[in-house]
Amino acid sequence: FYHIWSTIILPFEATLFQWSVLLILPCNIYSATNLPNLLTSDCKDIYNCHSGVFCNTSIDGIGTCWPRSSAGEVVSRPCPEFLYGVRYNTSNNVYRECLANGSWAMKGNYSQCHPILSEERKLHYHIAVIINYLGHCISLGALLVAFILFMRLRSIRCLRNIIHWNLITAFILRNATWFVVQLTMNPEVHESNVIWCRLVTAAYNYFHVTNFFWMFGEGCYLHTAIVLTYSTDKLRKWMFICIGWCIPFPIIVAWAIGKLYYDNEKCWFGKRAGVYTDYIYQGPMILVLLINFIFLFNIVRILMTKLRASTTSETIQYRKAVKATLVLLPLLGITYMLFFVNPGEDEISQIVFIYFNSFLESFQGFFVSVFYCFLNSEVRSAVRKRWHRWQDKHSIRARVARAMSIPTSPTRVSFHSIKQSSAV
Repeated sequence: FYHIWSTIILPFEATLFQWSVLLILPCNIYSATNLPNLLTSDCKDIYNCHSGVFCNTSIDGIGTCWPRSSAGEVVSRPCPEFLYGVRYNTSNNVYRECLANGSWAMKGNYSQCHPILSEERKLHYHIAVIINYLGHCISLGALLVAFILFMRLRSIRCLRNIIHWNLITAFILRNATWFVVQLTMNPEVHESNVIWCRLVTAAYNYFHVTNFFWMFGEGCYLHTAIVLTYSTDKLRKWMFICIGWCIPFPIIVAWAIGKLYYDNEKCWFGKRAGVYTDYIYQGPMILVLLINFIFLFNIVRILMTKLRASTTSETIQYRKAVKATLVLLPLLGITYMLFFVNPGEDEISQIVFIYFNSFLESFQGFFVSVFYCFLNSEVRSAVRKRWHRWQDKHSIRARVARAMSIPTSPTRVSFHSIKQSSAV
């Protein structure tokens, strides 16, 4: 619940308290005429320059005013009353240290600031948590069924379906690590920042990146087969394995090194404002998403012009694959881009954002299973053949069993005996 609260449900509220970068406003730079535009009224009252080693008056990214203070002093200020439309308990304090060199600590300690939530809003948050768990459970179940189908149906194991299979595998691993995060992460673990929790976060982000790179593999295959008109026989499985599984690994390693040196806290969840290490893996994800949109634009253009009159089975399969990708790619992209959107300060937009984001985030795996497996005509045809074969085999065994049981049946023996006795 803590992870959902801090990273999915309230990414724009409480986490800003923990990862804010401070905007330092030294008193010897700004004149008295400019100062009222930069500092709050409380800050102006306590603004006063003294001699010696001190920290200048400043306002942090949250808007809290920190007065001029002596070096080595830990300063306390009341928690902010409002932030993004949410009321906070102002009876608690936020703390920040003035360092010995006369500079403020990079961030204040806002851990004692807690939002005051109405019962209605708490209800919405709890419903969003239920949606997340329900969606991930349904997605994981559907993904496992799709994985087993692709594994058992060897007759349809072509390169296109192998790519589908690996995409489904990536989503299974991502959903599994999501449950590991939910079951293991809590505020105490986040504060301790132990090694295993950082490894769990790194694994979750790795599988998150592999989702996008396997979607990129889907786009590459379709673009090569339709737009470039190359024979797909020239494509090799190892090429797509490198794209989907290998390329994300050094990206996550680079991200982990950046986190270790610049943002080594909170089990590497969330990000501190002003520290952009998360873009090490988010940047490639956005890039492959944009490339896939370009691929799809070219594919649709070709299908609308050159392949419209064609009715071959291969063309039909490509068209169905494009339809699935057209549906899934915007879905995945919109879900990811929501993390960069501020829903606004009014309560209605925040609630709509929470529900919409929770639904799309948790049901992604289900949509992938439906479009790439359950609605796949090749999979359905192979399952239908397997089912008919099993029925025929079962009916043959039943007929053989009945035939084998006829000579030894009591009715048959008694009738034979009666026939012999009557002949005598």
